Amino acid sequence: MGTESLESLLGRGVDLCEYAESNIGQEKVSARDLKFLPPLQRPPKIICVGLNFADHTSESKYEQPDYPTLFFRVHTSLIAHDQAMVRPRVVDCAGLDFEGEIAVVLGKSGRHITKDDALSHVAGYALFNDGSVREYQFKTPQWTVGKNFDGTGAFGPDLVTADELPAGAKGLLLETRLNGEVVQSANTDEMVFDVASLISIISEAMTLEPGDVIVSGTPSGIGWARNPKLLMKAGDVCEVTVEKIGTLRNVIADEAAS
Repeated sequence: MGTESLESLLGRGVDLCEYAESNIGQEKVSARDLKFLPPLQRPPKIICVGLNFADHTSESKYEQPDYPTLFFRVHTSLIAHDQAMVRPRVVDCAGLDFEGEIAVVLGKSGRHITKDDALSHVAGYALFNDGSVREYQFKTPQWTVGKNFDGTGAFGPDLVTADELPAGAKGLLLETRLNGEVVQSANTDEMVFDVASLISIISEAMTLEPGDVIVSGTPSGIGWARNPKLLMKAGDVCEVTVEKIGTLRNVIADEAAS
C-alpha cells in the first residue's frame, strides 16, 4: 500500500480502506516480481493462542482449558511468504512442526474492551504458520523457546482488511498442506475462543495497541501428534490456506552454519 509501512499507517490511525482506494491509480506490479515481507516486521506484540481447537487439545493430550492459553512470539522469529522457514541448527531437533493459523491484526488501542466492541479494533487478517521446535517447546512448562527460534514464524502473504471477510473471520475453511498433501483442515467456527472473545479477554490484562498481532490457534493434525511423527525437513513445502484470505507458502531450509 504505497510506500509507507503498515506499522506507520496503523500507528497514525489511518483508515486502511480509504488509503488503499487513494492508491488504486498507482502502477500495478505482478506478484511474481515482488519480494514479500511480513505484513508487519516489528509488531508491538505478537500474542499467540494455544489449544484453541478442541480436537487439537485432545490430540495434544491436554484437558480443554476454560481460559485461553497465551504465549508470546518475538519479531526476530518472523519470516514472510515465499521466504525459507528455518529448521534450526541444534542437535535436539528432528524437524519443524507445522501449525496453520489465522493472524488478527489490530488497528486501534484499548483496554478492558467489551466483546461487543472487540471487532471494531480489528484492522484485518493474515495467515500464520507457527513453526514449532517441539523438543524445546516441552523442555519446560513454558512454550516460549520452542516457539521463537529465528525464522520459524511465517506471516503473510499480506493483510486482508476486516471489511473483506465475515465478522470475526468466522465460517472460513483453514487448510495446511505439506508437499501438496492436506495435513490440517478445519473451520474457523470451531475455535473455542473466537476472535472477539480473545480480544476482550486479553485486554483485561494488557493494553492492546495498533499493530498488535493475535495468532489465534491451530486445529488438529500437527505432525508431533502423529504416529509416526511427521515433521518438516529441508526441501519440504508448507502452505497454509484460508478462503478469502489467500495462501501462505514457505520452503523449509536447514539453518546455515555461521
